[in-house]
Amino acid sequence: MTLPPVLEGDGRPLDQIRLSGLAARGFHGVFDHERRDGQDFAVDVVLHLDTRPAAASDDVTDTVHYGDLAVALADVLRGEPVNLLERLVERLARVCLADPRVAAADVTVHKPGAPIPEQFADVEVAVRRTRLDLPPVEPARVVLALGANLGDRDATLQSALGDLARVPGITVAAVSPVVETDPVGGPEQPPYLNAVAVLATTLSPLELLAACLAVEQEHGRVRDVRWGARTLDLDVIAYGDLVARSERLELPHPRAAGRAFVLAPWAALEPQARLPVAGTGPGTRRSVDGASRSVPSRSVTELLSQAADRDGVRPRPDLSLRVPR
Repeated sequence: MTLPPVLEGDGRPLDQIRLSGLAARGFHGVFDHERRDGQDFAVDVVLHLDTRPAAASDDVTDTVHYGDLAVALADVLRGEPVNLLERLVERLARVCLADPRVAAADVTVHKPGAPIPEQFADVEVAVRRTRLDLPPVEPARVVLALGANLGDRDATLQSALGDLARVPGITVAAVSPVVETDPVGGPEQPPYLNAVAVLATTLSPLELLAACLAVEQEHGRVRDVRWGARTLDLDVIAYGDLVARSERLELPHPRAAGRAFVLAPWAALEPQARLPVAGTGPGTRRSVDGASRSVPSRSVTELLSQAADRDGVRPRPDLSLRVPR
């Protein structure tokens, strides 16, 4: 599998650690004899990460321990049988992404003994995955920002919550008070109504993003003017405490820490909430793979007190949004 390099935020290609030809006997397949007799499988992986910290320290704890990785991958090959290579390669990719330093993983699984009644050399399934592609092991807690400044704004926000609740894999758990907000940046336009909702989802981050974009489109959202007026705006602010980025989605939202129209309703709903923010102090997150990782975070209430646009946010106690049933 030949794929373009994975880039850092500054455009620099990430380094790679490659593990090739790892073999183990497994019992995967759709036929009874495959489950009974087993066969040999092999895996190639490419991890995309920054190896400079390890180069500077010469300490194995500053990089991925490829010996431990090999054992974990072989355990998957020897482990619980699955029918399809597509399912198997997804499990292997999740193992590769268990280390938070790995931004992406290319995984190829080989099945040279596949039961094919023709001469062939190999069967392989190859994927590239990031944490944004992976559904959570358990339902993930999501913070979603909602905004509208065209049309019947509060009715649109309520309708959007209902649309989200009807998406399989999404549950709307709570919704904040409504605030009215002066526009920040962009052309002259009417004020916004904003709110924050807390969701529980079994969708991957990118699947959730696609669902939000579909709901926006249903409400006539257009993107012909940057920071222009809009019928509906849905932003994924945080997905658990996941820290990840791609061309399509960055988590947490890269501008959420300075947006009072997000922070004010969120703080009203959850005064003790914290937002992962790079370089701001200790914290703990649980990544999509279920493993605990240490990441910095800051109090949403503290961030709100420092937001430059906080004076442009006004409570609207006359308006309220309901959690859809």
